[in-house]
Amino acid sequence: MNLKRIWRHILMNDFHVKRSFSEAVLNAIQAAAKQSEKTHSAEIRFVVEGELTWAQLLADMSPRARALEVFSNLRIWDTEENNGVLIYVLLADRSVEIIADRGINKHAGENFWRATCNLIQEEFHAGRFEAGSVKGVEAISVLLQKHFPYSGENSNELPDRPLLM
Repeated sequence: MNLKRIWRHILMNDFHVKRSFSEAVLNAIQAAAKQSEKTHSAEIRFVVEGELTWAQLLADMSPRARALEVFSNLRIWDTEENNGVLIYVLLADRSVEIIADRGINKHAGENFWRATCNLIQEEFHAGRFEAGSVKGVEAISVLLQKHFPYSGENSNELPDRPLLM
C-alpha cells in the first residue's frame, strides 16, 4: 500500500477537479470532440475522475484497471462499429489512460496510445488542462480519420460532453 498515493486521493476534492477542469475547459473539450466526430465515424469519450474510493485504493487498483472499468461501465465498447475511445484522467494519480475498442486497436499500437497519453500529461504537468485535453482529442482524431473516415452518416452514439466523476 502506497501511503503517498492514498494521501493524494484523500486530499483530492471537487475544488481541485473544477479548478483544473472548469466549465470553459469542459466546453473546449466538448467542442473538440464534436468537431472531431465530423471527420470520422468513431466515438470519443472524455472522463475525468478526481480520486478513487477507499475500496479501490485498498485493492491497489491501477489507473489502467480503473479506466478499463469505466470503459465497460459507460458501454464505450458498445458502438456499432466497435470504434469507441475513452480518454480517462485520474487527477489524484496524475495519470491519463486511453482505452480503445477492438475495432480501433487493430490499427493503432500501444506506442501510439502511450505517446498520446504523454502529450496530454506534458500539458497537464504545465497546468494547461484545456490545451492537453484538446491536443489529445486532435491526435486521436488524425488516427480515426485515417481508419474510420466520415461516411456522410454519423449518429452520435456517445455524449461529447466530458464526464466528471
